[in-house]
Amino acid sequence: MTYLEELGVRARAAGINAVHVLAWRDLDDVESGGSEVYVHEVVKRLAAIGLEVKVRTSHAAGRRPVTQRDGYTVVRRAGRFWVFPSTVVEEVAGRDGTGDALIEVWNGVPYFSPVWFRGPRVAILHHSHREIWPLVLATPSFATAGRFIETKVAPRIYRRTFVVTDSDSSRADLIDALGFRGDRVRVGEPGIDPRFSPGGERSVTPLIVSVGRLVGTKGFDALIDVVHAVRQRGHEVELVIVGEGYERDHLEDQQRRLGAEGWLRLAGRVPDVEVVELYRRAWGVASMSASEGWGMTLTEAAACGTPAVASRINGHIDAVRDGESGLLASGPDEMADQLERLLGDAALRQRLSVGALVRAKELNWDRTAEVVLEGLLDAQA
Repeated sequence: MTYLEELGVRARAAGINAVHVLAWRDLDDVESGGSEVYVHEVVKRLAAIGLEVKVRTSHAAGRRPVTQRDGYTVVRRAGRFWVFPSTVVEEVAGRDGTGDALIEVWNGVPYFSPVWFRGPRVAILHHSHREIWPLVLATPSFATAGRFIETKVAPRIYRRTFVVTDSDSSRADLIDALGFRGDRVRVGEPGIDPRFSPGGERSVTPLIVSVGRLVGTKGFDALIDVVHAVRQRGHEVELVIVGEGYERDHLEDQQRRLGAEGWLRLAGRVPDVEVVELYRRAWGVASMSASEGWGMTLTEAAACGTPAVASRINGHIDAVRDGESGLLASGPDEMADQLERLLGDAALRQRLSVGALVRAKELNWDRTAEVVLEGLLDAQA
């Protein structure tokens, strides 16, 4: 019996048989990202050890309101913002049954579950949003309100809740900046799907790949400028950006303005098998995100033997071991220098590739699920 299975036995003995999960978006949503992958990988493992799991999310275009996936139930109702109050009302009323325990995924806007749910609960909070609210909400008053709720109101309400976050740096930030109790914040590093593995040949032309939702916080416009600057230094590097989002029109305008049609491809959403192939062909994976709890695309690429060049932010400093599995940079100028360094030094690329594989082997989704379930059991005690 695995440790996760042992935890499942303990959970049922403690009266935890049905677990409700509150999340903003579903894995099948067109705007799904790392948070949705994280939740899926955790809850499918909870279902596999015999727990009844129900995930409540917002409506996903073109998808059924209720479906089954990998042993758990997905209930999709309400829009992007209405999902928060409607979910609370429906949970209190027991519309979708009663859960013995609750996992709340806090993506900027909390469900305030400590106010209305009395059973064992865990909040998954990937990272603080306090510095990026202006990038998330265009209306300054809404951004100010969001920051106030996250930094002043919610931490008081969640002071006794066990919180799972992605990395040591995010944990320190939640404790130091938001005032969460250190004994209540655990780290559940994201795992890596086995499909991400080495194989094939590197691109003949230097290739950099970046993957994520096309939103302002991911910094794709800044990355394009950086790669353009590296090309101006004489490197014939190409850039492929994988993902969709509201920033696409802006990035296409930037592509035309720079005359980058020959070296920049905005690939949109592509099948998983193509993402793996791109990682395997790339000389490096890049991210200039402004805020991350981890950086799952960086460690997925690492499992393919592809090193990262990334912004030096919380999350990235844990996902990437600077100088061992990739290179970190503070600001656009250093990012350009680090990219140029990677492209121009074959020995460095090889050493970082080996280090990336070593880093990737340390990450396991079973351990992530264990941390979450341990939190529910400790909350039950």
